[in-house]
Amino acid sequence: MSLITDLKEVPGKLSAASKYTIANGIVYFATGILFVAWPGVFQSLFLDSDFAGHEAALCRVIGLTLAVIGWLYIFGGRSGGRQFVAATVVDRVLFVPIVLVPLSLAGVFPHVFTVFAILDPSLALGAWLILVRTPRPSV
Repeated sequence: MSLITDLKEVPGKLSAASKYTIANGIVYFATGILFVAWPGVFQSLFLDSDFAGHEAALCRVIGLTLAVIGWLYIFGGRSGGRQFVAATVVDRVLFVPIVLVPLSLAGVFPHVFTVFAILDPSLALGAWLILVRTPRPSV
């Protein structure tokens, strides 16, 4: 199967920025799987309110989203492309806070979204710093 072979392909020498993106992807993927498997983690670790309705299903959707983002970061980082690392910086610095901060202030999973609204852009700034310090490959 070509798909499995492509996924298992060993990347060449990766930059620090690509390795950092892979590490971020592993954290996101693992966190997403945790949210899917145990939605109660929102109350246990983040001290959010007890669910009143079907919020556990929404936690699983958030988890699936994080797992997919993590999966893409892992393989995007493994591609070794500077462009991919740069793209992750833009989305995490701009889009994540723009969406999560108002939701958190409105009381929607306030602790979880506040943590991610701070953590994700912070990790993105780390990626940017590493990217800026990584020399461009010669053509």
